[in-house]
Amino acid sequence: MTSSTADTTVPAGTAPAGTAPAGTVQAFLDGLARRDVAGALALVSPRASVTVHPLGIAAAGRDALRGVLEDLVRAFPDLLVTTARVIPTGGVVTALIKVEGTQAGPYAGAINQEKHLDIDQAWRFTVTGGLITGVSVYWCQQQLYRRLAVKRFDAIAIA
Repeated sequence: MTSSTADTTVPAGTAPAGTAPAGTVQAFLDGLARRDVAGALALVSPRASVTVHPLGIAAAGRDALRGVLEDLVRAFPDLLVTTARVIPTGGVVTALIKVEGTQAGPYAGAINQEKHLDIDQAWRFTVTGGLITGVSVYWCQQQLYRRLAVKRFDAIAIA
């Protein structure tokens, strides 16, 4: 399920002909909200630049993004992605989303403790010729760890 600023939802992997960059991004987010990783990735260039800052991922290629999305949908079987805003600026589109779900598997270095996650994220997309050619993802990793009940990583432990 997703809340969207777009008037219509299109099947994942398809954006209407002549779609503006914001429409392409919304179609990607709609696919992710349906847990359709393959459909969402159909809108991403095979050579896309992918940066997921909290996870330390900086890579080229659709497969880097595939790993991030597959980990997310596998770890949170009740995944809910809600789009708060889609902000187009030419060929660059920023999407503010909320990711929610109950952990059912390891995710981002956190073992499964069946904790509920709800975290705001910002995704910055570059869209060229109807395909996503760049993705930069941001969220607070410490907040993610707190939500998933992970021991603090930002303090020195004295044995």
